[in-house]
Amino acid sequence: MLNENIRAARRAKGLSQEELAVKLGVVRQTVSKWEQGLSVPDSDLLISLSEAFETPVSTLLGETVPVPEADSLQAICEKLEILNLQLARRKALRERTLRWLLMALCGVTAAVFVALDALRSPYLGWDYSAPETAVLGVLFHAFEWGFIRLAPVVLLGAVAGLCLTRKRAQ
Repeated sequence: MLNENIRAARRAKGLSQEELAVKLGVVRQTVSKWEQGLSVPDSDLLISLSEAFETPVSTLLGETVPVPEADSLQAICEKLEILNLQLARRKALRERTLRWLLMALCGVTAAVFVALDALRSPYLGWDYSAPETAVLGVLFHAFEWGFIRLAPVVLLGAVAGLCLTRKRAQ
């Protein structure tokens, strides 16, 4: 019984007799004798064996060591199905998030266009003799100039992204 349990526990851990012998500080032939039932380990080595196998001494002495079985094809299929569902949910969440960001980008771009149109470039009538007014006017003009040139590209890109990420009829 002990010899079978030592062999089963060693194989379950994926250890060779040589590797186990090195861990325990004995020669390989000693491990071989234990597994053949020709000798038994002393109490100190039995405790070291239980630590190496991460199993209680009582299991080594009497209880049979369960041999892990490979997953059946059905279990593997179920696990793969769960993974596929998780990946599909994650992809759908990313697409929804991207779609909302693109819609927000369109809305913000349109709102800034409307605001700039409503303001009608007030900085053109400002008195630029004061340095603060001059700096503020130049900054406002630079923003308006850059926005007017970049916003159409951003808006077209966002609309194209919305078209590409729209839900297709199943």
